[in-house]
Amino acid sequence: MKKQVLVLLAPGFEEIEAITVVNILRRAGINVVMAGTIAGPIEGARGVRVLADILIDQVSMSTFDMVVLPGGMGGTENLGKDTHVRQILKDAVANDKFIAAICAAPSLLTEFLVGRKATSHPCVKSAMQEVTYSEESVCVDGKFITSRSPGTAMEFAFELVRQLAGEERVRAVNHGVMASL
Repeated sequence: MKKQVLVLLAPGFEEIEAITVVNILRRAGINVVMAGTIAGPIEGARGVRVLADILIDQVSMSTFDMVVLPGGMGGTENLGKDTHVRQILKDAVANDKFIAAICAAPSLLTEFLVGRKATSHPCVKSAMQEVTYSEESVCVDGKFITSRSPGTAMEFAFELVRQLAGEERVRAVNHGVMASL
């Protein structure tokens, strides 16, 4: 069965982190659904507008294998204000789904990451007090995958493929992309 990934978008999201993940996952043959916190185009941190596939309040985590939270300080703050996001994360944890977050977004996972290894952008490191903090570009601890910044988005995206589809699929996708992995 084809893997399904939910990418959450809120105004102020970091474009590189969201679009890189969506692009690489789709190249890997993984179905990606972008869910927005608002209707219509969602403006990222650098003014790029993206149209989500559905509204976040229409999401049932039961149909997805993974949820991804792109960073960007504004996007992270807006995701944090949305009650549907909190419910999606709780459902993902309760049903042993993958949760992936990059840049500032791992700060939204602190209640789930207590005692786990994780990373984030340094600007939110102080919010990660109960986490075994890592300086790695991408950090995997069980079903939690975290990454640091827009500069680590490609490595992050490929780790998501690795977790969902395996190393062979990573190599196949990278054959055309030619990323330094």
